[in-house]
Amino acid sequence: MMSKKIALIGNQNCGKTTLFNALTGSSQHVGNFPGVTVEQKTGFIKKHKDELELIDLPGIYSLSPYTAEEIVSIRYLLEEKPCLIINIIDATNMERNLYLTTQLLELNIPMILVLNMMDEVITSGNSIDIDGLKERLEMDIVPISASKNEGIEDVITAIENNLDKPSQHIDICHGVVHKAIHSISHIVEQSAQSLQLPLRYCVTKIIEGDDEMFDQLHIDQGDRHIIEHILQKMEEEAGTDREAALVDMRYSFIEDVCKQTVFIESETKEQIRSEKIDRLLTHKYLGIPIFILIMLLIFYLTFSLIGAPLQDLMDSIIGEFSNMIIRLLEQYDVAFWLRSLVGDGILAGVGSVLSFLPVIVILFFFLSMLEDSGYMARVAFVMDKALRKIGLSGRSFVPMLIGFGCSVPAIMATRTLSSDRDRKMTIILTPFMSCSAKLPIYGMIIAAFFPHKAAIVMISIYCIGILVAIISALLLKNTIFIGEPVPFVLELPAYRIPTLKNVYLNVLDKAKDFIHKAFTIIFMASIVIWFLQSFSFTFDFVTDSSQSILAAIGSFVSPIFAPLGFNDWRASTALMTGITAKESVVSTLTVLTQSSSTAALNQALIGIFTPLSSFTFLVFTVLYMPCVAAFAATKRELRSWPQAILTVMFQTGMAYLVAFAIYQLGQLLL
Repeated sequence: MMSKKIALIGNQNCGKTTLFNALTGSSQHVGNFPGVTVEQKTGFIKKHKDELELIDLPGIYSLSPYTAEEIVSIRYLLEEKPCLIINIIDATNMERNLYLTTQLLELNIPMILVLNMMDEVITSGNSIDIDGLKERLEMDIVPISASKNEGIEDVITAIENNLDKPSQHIDICHGVVHKAIHSISHIVEQSAQSLQLPLRYCVTKIIEGDDEMFDQLHIDQGDRHIIEHILQKMEEEAGTDREAALVDMRYSFIEDVCKQTVFIESETKEQIRSEKIDRLLTHKYLGIPIFILIMLLIFYLTFSLIGAPLQDLMDSIIGEFSNMIIRLLEQYDVAFWLRSLVGDGILAGVGSVLSFLPVIVILFFFLSMLEDSGYMARVAFVMDKALRKIGLSGRSFVPMLIGFGCSVPAIMATRTLSSDRDRKMTIILTPFMSCSAKLPIYGMIIAAFFPHKAAIVMISIYCIGILVAIISALLLKNTIFIGEPVPFVLELPAYRIPTLKNVYLNVLDKAKDFIHKAFTIIFMASIVIWFLQSFSFTFDFVTDSSQSILAAIGSFVSPIFAPLGFNDWRASTALMTGITAKESVVSTLTVLTQSSSTAALNQALIGIFTPLSSFTFLVFTVLYMPCVAAFAATKRELRSWPQAILTVMFQTGMAYLVAFAIYQLGQLLL
């Protein structure tokens, strides 16, 4: 039996994904800043498994799309025709949120209205007449607090009650716009019906001047002249242009509804608190320094105070486990080559990466706290002025911020940008942000060469990535992407105390992804690397890895990196395997140096790098082309193989030039 599809839609940052998780039992990423959801997610509503499929659509403000993720939402509603719409709105900001509701009513799809954050409305002394609102909008209204899991059962009940109900037919138009809408309806009704498109939606798109709708309805020139005459007359009588008249009509209806049903005594406590905090955190001069200090503190806690002891503990546990496995293999007299594969290949490669799991968990715990609190949206706001000087808007900061976690969702998040120019520039620049996959590389080099300067080295690496992105943006702005960024409009969510559930789910998601990579990509890469460094071209087993296939390949490539300070074949080999996944750099060096512990690896690295060349190695790894998954995402978003290839060539070229400059300058100074 086919499942019934239910669409969950609303403005950005109104709690859609939180409600989706509560209804389906899923654990999708939830963030307290706009644009977290960039593609639709699906799940089945609890108690109705395989019957009611819920689709979490990207947040939109209206049915007039400007960005790629808005198009995803609108196209789904029009083409898939779900049997029910759940329109979730922020109850602390009814007027703005109800604008989308008035447009959704035009789609002829049954709908229920969910008022989220009702707890904030009530605690602030405000109130909403639910029964009065239900009477005016002629649909079921459900008050909830999604983050506290309050009212979820009521939403499920409302879904059950509305599945087989006919769609709402509320005529909110009036005056001259009313006459224009009904006049145009008579002209396009037959075409809309033949295409199975909602008539009112088609008419409003025509009034907005949507050429695609004119073509889709096959409106001939004669009818176009009649429609234009109707709209010109409407503009004359309304005293404003056609789009403004349509917007005024909707807002006059919304204002009338809110006047009768929404009673505001004061701003919510969260809004008042947010305004006070923002005086400091979004300060014109102090905003960016405060952000840098916060990140410096996080790096210090992650890589020194908390992370280092936990990493040592994890390393010792993995070491004991590895020794136990090796002793077991020796006890049963397993062949030497198999013991080498398991011990020097799989256990060394996978174990070296897994030892950094505590660092990953701690870092994303702090970043999730910042994100869930609403601070990250403020950082985007603070960064807008700086980004405008390099040809981008503050909205580009959101994908770049996500890039500190992983380049793949960051590149996908560029869909939230309305300008094709801004989107392409952001796709090129985002991989310069240091993703979490590179953290094991940083931890490895820092432990070997900079154990007492971990926070400073980390912040410098991140700053170099940001600085290179700025230089690249200036270069692109004045050559390929000449033009101005689009205006930046960002809704600043209220500061909220991070919920342990959201933080836990976010950290768990990152940890699971890290462990999954360790036991899939890193596992396979370790086997391949062990084989290539254990056999010669004649497939003879070699005890000296410098005589191996891998050494020959690495030696051929290594002269390229000599100007960067490292020409050891093991370093160049690690960079090549890093294209599959950046964590492979650590596992490769561990296997190639036959290191059984972190201490042994540190000692081996001292023979491969100097402190200066180890730093340039770090710089190159943070900047050169991202993993194959990120490359695939780049190609998918750019929709062009040549552009994707040129993008990774540009990134790798910048990595080489910057690492070269740092090494040469370092030699002069040191």
